[in-house]
Amino acid sequence: MFTGIVVERGRVVGEPAASGQGGTRLVLAHSHTVAERLEIGASLAVSGVCLTVTEQAAAGDCATSRVELSAETLARTNLGSLAAGSEVNLEPALRAGDPLGGHWVQGHVDATLALLARDDDGEHSTFTFELPVEQARYVVEKGSVCLDGVSLTVAERHDDRFTVALIPHTLAVTTLGARKPGERLNFEIDVLAKYVENLLAARGLVEAP
Repeated sequence: MFTGIVVERGRVVGEPAASGQGGTRLVLAHSHTVAERLEIGASLAVSGVCLTVTEQAAAGDCATSRVELSAETLARTNLGSLAAGSEVNLEPALRAGDPLGGHWVQGHVDATLALLARDDDGEHSTFTFELPVEQARYVVEKGSVCLDGVSLTVAERHDDRFTVALIPHTLAVTTLGARKPGERLNFEIDVLAKYVENLLAARGLVEAP
């Protein structure tokens, strides 16, 4: 479980490589501070995708973690486009007693959404994303969404799109500051919306998802 509060930006070391078992392996460089919160088998959110750490190492001023991407992960997320030097948002799993600064995030990406427009106003930005009909019922104004691992609040919601407002801190510490229209970001629906829908469907109050 995560919160959508990015700890730092990591970097892909070397080109992604086939694992020999049908997946793809990534080596991520990050701080020793992040490494202290990880161990073999630990969960790590990489741009909003929950992955398992399979190896760790120290390399001078930084540490590295190896993770493996399954075919399902490659098909459903944007991680297949990563290359050597690509930056990713990192968040170790939530620990008991940690503050819940964002919202409940599982790291289970529902889809990738296209960034339709970016409106920069000084050091602030407003991003407009497409809203496919399959996800539209889960997105509400002032509700929470997770985009590339960042917990954000929906500023406006329309039939086919929605906007989020980004403050300078978010633009500076996450990869969102470098995002451009046309790029696709990992999108996770607030899991509470799914549970509510499922409970109502079981009682015949709404159609089953």
